[in-house]
Amino acid sequence: MEDNLNLIETFAEFKEFKNIERETLMRILEDVFRTTLTKKYGPDANFEVIVNVDRGDLEIQRYREIVEDDEVENEFTQIALSEAIKIEPDFEVGEEVMENVRLSDFARREILVLRQNLISKIMEYEKNMIYAKYENRIGELITGEVSQVWRKEILVIDEDGVELLLPKSEQIPSDKYKKGDTLSAVVNRVEIKGATPVIIISRTAPTFLERLMETEIPEVYDGLITIKNVVRSPGERAKVLVESFDDRIDPVGACVGMKGSRIHSIVRELRNENIDVINYTVNNTLLISRALSPAKISSIQIDEENKTANVYMKPDQVSLAIGKGGYNIKLASRLAGYEIDVFRDDIIEEEDVDLDEFSDEFDQWVIDAFKNIGCDTAKSVLALTREELIQRTDLEEETVDAMIASVKNELDVD
Repeated sequence: MEDNLNLIETFAEFKEFKNIERETLMRILEDVFRTTLTKKYGPDANFEVIVNVDRGDLEIQRYREIVEDDEVENEFTQIALSEAIKIEPDFEVGEEVMENVRLSDFARREILVLRQNLISKIMEYEKNMIYAKYENRIGELITGEVSQVWRKEILVIDEDGVELLLPKSEQIPSDKYKKGDTLSAVVNRVEIKGATPVIIISRTAPTFLERLMETEIPEVYDGLITIKNVVRSPGERAKVLVESFDDRIDPVGACVGMKGSRIHSIVRELRNENIDVINYTVNNTLLISRALSPAKISSIQIDEENKTANVYMKPDQVSLAIGKGGYNIKLASRLAGYEIDVFRDDIIEEEDVDLDEFSDEFDQWVIDAFKNIGCDTAKSVLALTREELIQRTDLEEETVDAMIASVKNELDVD
């Protein structure tokens, strides 16, 4: 202790209570001592601070130039020859004297200042470490233990003892937690309040559902199925748009699982949130139709410039399209990127003809092209203009004209 400053033991509480590696702690100690030495001996003093991480000690060597007794101008950088030979009789003028700085060389007040500076440096390091760690983990799924439950937020402790906050606004409405419970969420953002990092986690973010799907569905985790978009009304309903780049994989079936086995565990975690998994398509008409599931549509009129869509359907389908509390149509609008309005279909009447009845005149792929844009019947074809039919079905003009002619002939209209 006299020759080296075994400060890992001297300040043992810092190693015990702080989540800092020994090497890092020794570097902080070195920095603190350099600052103290500068204040004690002046900026011109020559010191070498040697850190021994393995032993957990820190050795300070002070160097002073030997001068004649009457030529000492700075006692912090020079030493008189008469004093130097007391240390080593063979010393001569011009040489350097090396002395070890001992703990006893520091006054009690200096030791207290050292301790306070060390506390400050460790706290600063920990704050920076926590901020950097969680800034890089935004969007990641984390699990922690509930430490405190308050009216406006829940305090969660992660596996490293870091405090995380789950505000009321980031909780699913039916969430109920008590102290000691395990909680899953995603890192939503990191804020700085009073120079202290505050990690905000969320269970309502769409990313939370994405991470849960990656956990429960191997094809999503492996990248065989891509999640294109997620929209949620937390605790009520969610819609997930998925796509597979492998034709052998049904993205919806893989996500739902046998008898819903895969999606059920996610639904339970989300407090029985109803999850619709939808197959992605570049066909906006078909995408809107799928987004309004489980409702079935009759026809759609899209305004690409204003990003609006008028959807027509049978009266018994309207309530399904809107959904409880309007959640279904709101989420469908957000998922597809269009403002969707639903109307009762006054065109489809009993005398209308199902488009499949024209299979003796047209190939099935032609009929499917019309059905994919919501034209399931003869009158729903006539509800759209020739130009709209050509653009949306992507069929040849002659084919569209032939269908229009056949439909008009069947319905006996001009």
